[in-house]
Amino acid sequence: MSDPIDEFSFLPDQAADAGLEGPLPRGERVNLALPSGRTLSALRWTPDGSASAPVVTFLHGAGLNAHTWDTTVLALGLPALAIDLPGHGDSSWRDDAAYVGRVLAPDVAAGMDAWTDRAQLLVGQSLGGLTAAAVAASRPDLVRELVVVDITPGVDPSAGPSQIREFFAGPTDWASRDELVDRALAFGLGGGTRRKAERGVFFNSRVRPDGRVEWKHHFAHLAAAAASTPGAPDAPPAESASTPDAVSAVLGDAGWEDLAAWAAPTTLVRGARGYVTEADAAEFVRRNPEATVTTLASGHNVQEDAPIELAAMLRGLAGND
Repeated sequence: MSDPIDEFSFLPDQAADAGLEGPLPRGERVNLALPSGRTLSALRWTPDGSASAPVVTFLHGAGLNAHTWDTTVLALGLPALAIDLPGHGDSSWRDDAAYVGRVLAPDVAAGMDAWTDRAQLLVGQSLGGLTAAAVAASRPDLVRELVVVDITPGVDPSAGPSQIREFFAGPTDWASRDELVDRALAFGLGGGTRRKAERGVFFNSRVRPDGRVEWKHHFAHLAAAAASTPGAPDAPPAESASTPDAVSAVLGDAGWEDLAAWAAPTTLVRGARGYVTEADAAEFVRRNPEATVTTLASGHNVQEDAPIELAAMLRGLAGND
């Protein structure tokens, strides 16, 4: 697997794979220096010939990065912002390893303050969905409408989410990206084809000076440390999302409290083969009676399995159907 010219070189192939025609949007990498000394990074997308500010902001799940939304953005056709959550992609790792929604929300809000000029259709998948709920609860001025993708605070952490923990609880460095692609496909991840898995692995990994390949995101390193040395002094703290107890904490009552504090329109999108069961969705609506639930034919990563359908739904919510 060879490296592309730049991080946007995959776009023509992605558009072709999805059957999308027409001009490609312009993508640019933007970075924000945070008061803590860390950096928040994101991708800002504008349709061809447009200078419009984003109207949709995307937050990815644990172990992913902003590029997971690429095909959805291509199909959306609207100005958009996709943020690398702290500890993921090109955003700095947190020294406290606290990767939960309420901790990540202030950084996301800072990015939205810097890179948007109006209330957003805020779309978050998995950990990004819980973070989006925390942003909506704490900074409602930034959010016009909330879309939570295949996650609820009540999801059983020993069910679907355990797959992610097991996937990353392995070696932290590899001889080549091809080895990472093989591992992703073995776990049924990566989008279903080797070419899609190669794109995902490229965006989610980096080559170290010694030639070894490692995951970019902190989550994998924390998960591996917790699996190999449980209880060790350098194991991640309880606030991180890398241990069974921490996963339970991430999916706990704080998320329900954030959703209850948000009074504007909310949509839950569940993948038919994803983590959110029909019972989870029913509980979501019981707690949020005005919420709408949409089910798409996909797994947990709806934005990769059903990007065209997801984009069509989001375009309608944004008032551009």
